[in-house]
Amino acid sequence: MITERDLERARGAFARLREAIGTVIVGHDSVVEAALIALLCRGNVLLEGVPGLGKTLLVRALAGALGLRFSRIQFTPDLMPADILGTDILTEEGGHRRFEFAAGPIFANIVLADEVNRATPKTQSALLEAMQERTITVRGRTYDLEEPYIVLATQNPIEMEGTYPLPEAQVDRFLLKAIVQFPTLEDLDRISSRNTEAEGLTIPQPVAGAEDVLVARDVVAEIPVPEALRNYASRLVLATHPSSELAPPRVRDYVEYGASPRAAIALIMAAKARAFLNGEVNVRQEDIDSVLEPAMIHRLILNFRGEAERIQIPDLLQDVREKVTVL
Repeated sequence: MITERDLERARGAFARLREAIGTVIVGHDSVVEAALIALLCRGNVLLEGVPGLGKTLLVRALAGALGLRFSRIQFTPDLMPADILGTDILTEEGGHRRFEFAAGPIFANIVLADEVNRATPKTQSALLEAMQERTITVRGRTYDLEEPYIVLATQNPIEMEGTYPLPEAQVDRFLLKAIVQFPTLEDLDRISSRNTEAEGLTIPQPVAGAEDVLVARDVVAEIPVPEALRNYASRLVLATHPSSELAPPRVRDYVEYGASPRAAIALIMAAKARAFLNGEVNVRQEDIDSVLEPAMIHRLILNFRGEAERIQIPDLLQDVREKVTVL
């Protein structure tokens, strides 16, 4: 049972988190919100943008503000699954030899999978179990990962050289995908000022902890969703399928596969988390509409015609939003 004290504690902790991250990250409010939403929903985030926009810095700032165990994995073409998960090593003690498991960098609270699409598909798949089940299985033994646990993966746009497209099964395990845009002129001025004056940027000190996150998750879980809005979210997902009668014309023309059932869960949970971050006590339509793009942009697969004509998935999602209404 959530108490008023739990609610105030959770809101205060995440208000401090936002403020602490804001001392390091300039702009990118929607990206920061996506990271906090995923943390509240036991989800993961895929951050996409060209190099140098602060994706890695954002994750480091979040880890510093929470004071949790942080691990960074730099994905490269020669990285192997064992480099991520860990492996058994032979040890000797008292004249006896035995195998002992040496945990890999995935055993942390906040895991930064940096440039995840530079590794081969075999290595990328090493993240799947951790992202979904919060466990790791090595040589037949399963290890539980400590909560709170979140994977924040960064990737360069797929058109850039030296990248491997993420498998659809892995992409679907990201609760949200946030596009990191190039900063405005005003933000560029602030970035250069912060990085070139006094001591430059410093990672924030802890302002919240693991227990605060777990309490906040319980609070978010209790936020009610009207049945009409739950149905609205389901119909938004169905409208991304070209075979559905709800699908707009351009979805039927350009989409090969629509969003999975995970998308409906992502819409509801992300909307609840957004309502919490904005101090609301229930979910509104604008909460669902706001998280529609980050929850769905990575879950639509274009057909050959859509790829050839360079159709933008955000435009298709706008069609879906305009076609589907709350009943």
